[in-house]
Amino acid sequence: MKSKVILCMCISVFLSGCFGKKQVSEKTGWNYNDRKYGGVEYVKPNKEKTAPGLVFIPGGAFIMGQIADDIGREWNNMPRRITLDSYYIDETEVTNQHYRDYLLWMGKVFGATPNIVKKALPDTLVWRRALAYNEPYVTTYLRHPAYNNYPVVGVTWEQANDYCLWRTDRVNEAALIKKGILSAPDYEAQQGSKNFNSDAFLAGQFEGEVKEGKLPKDIASNEARNVKFEDGILYPKYRLPTEAEFEYAARAEIGSTYEERTIERRLYGWDGTSVRDPSKKRRGQMMANFQRGRGDLAGVAGGKQNDGEAITAPIRSFPPNDFGLYDMIGNVNEWVLDVYRPASFSEVEEFNPFRGNVFMDMKRNEDGSYVPKDSMGRMVFDTVKYVDRYNYQIGDNRDYRDGDLRSSIYYKQANEGTDSLKSNSNYVYYQGSGPTHEGMTTLISNKSRVYKGGGFQDRPYWLRPATRRYLDQDRAAVDIGFRCAMSSLGGENKVEGKKKKKK
Repeated sequence: MKSKVILCMCISVFLSGCFGKKQVSEKTGWNYNDRKYGGVEYVKPNKEKTAPGLVFIPGGAFIMGQIADDIGREWNNMPRRITLDSYYIDETEVTNQHYRDYLLWMGKVFGATPNIVKKALPDTLVWRRALAYNEPYVTTYLRHPAYNNYPVVGVTWEQANDYCLWRTDRVNEAALIKKGILSAPDYEAQQGSKNFNSDAFLAGQFEGEVKEGKLPKDIASNEARNVKFEDGILYPKYRLPTEAEFEYAARAEIGSTYEERTIERRLYGWDGTSVRDPSKKRRGQMMANFQRGRGDLAGVAGGKQNDGEAITAPIRSFPPNDFGLYDMIGNVNEWVLDVYRPASFSEVEEFNPFRGNVFMDMKRNEDGSYVPKDSMGRMVFDTVKYVDRYNYQIGDNRDYRDGDLRSSIYYKQANEGTDSLKSNSNYVYYQGSGPTHEGMTTLISNKSRVYKGGGFQDRPYWLRPATRRYLDQDRAAVDIGFRCAMSSLGGENKVEGKKKKKK
């Protein structure tokens, strides 16, 4: 009995030594979270929580670009090997119900400013055709409960980005409410600029009710302080996926990979070249919602060998891919983050490639303090001006090596530090676009954004994740929707996904 008591005491001492020991900097030897050592804070890394609606996508190397014949001979997506960091992406497309949540909130908070609310409204007139009777969709598709689970359409790239910002704030607001730091939102108290915004909250410019007793304490002073991003409570921002992220997630080649060997570069998001399901349960049925041929958007009534949807289909109507994502192919095309260029991928980075960077900083006063937030409650940002850095020189890099000053044959060293060719009479500028030779016009500009995935009125060619098209960021279409993404923190490869069994 004595030996058991001694053993228990030894275990107790050992455990208390392990768990009671202070965290110490391995570089300085100073204690963290200790007032005697200056109160340097240390937050233990916890397992990253997945934000609402998202699915984790483990990153890695893959060959991005065209797989089959380029029918249009555009050569605008040449194969190249790239690497993506791990990230998150929505399991489904944003639906009418999801978007109406946004519109409802906008109406409650900005009802006194109708122009702001109007700016968020999708263009329901995209359903109209001069020689077709689609008028019922104009009034019913977005609003009627029958279409709750159908993907929202008629949304511009700019509106999709605004939704991502709004979603970020609502998710972070909910995280702070669950921690007891904020009270449940009172829309009367959050009118206009008083609504919760993540950037404004971190900058100390949120005007809502904060429960000081629940705020973190400064170690040195033992007084309550504002929440910092370093506390690990808030999520990173929701955003649109990059073109590379969308293509990687849509192909889902993790299901066709064995021990780092890709067995088959997928033409679509499944094995093989057929658009029909080979499984016993759904054999012969379409794997996505698309147009089979001229005048055939749904197939013959009563048959199971077609997609059965003349327009969009409810989310999750078709099988998920090997990442567990629905409708990455078909149903509606989806906006991605990138600016479109026909053949510029030879110039992009090998890691996380993306064209469209506009680097911005929060605007500050002369004394270094932040400029007050705007009428929507958002912090004011400025595009970075010319800087003498090795990794970038200007803030707006949409034209980098493809339309900017340095990529021009008329580049003059004396003009370095500017981003204009207006001084050269051989070139004229079109608003929102790069330089164009005098007498020539182009539909491609810095407002041209990529959309991918194929939609309900597309042929199978456009269902291939490698194919790409573009539309101006302020325009909408009846077959373009979107889903959100989020960067993963720490780069941990959390899941292995499905693997092909060794034969």
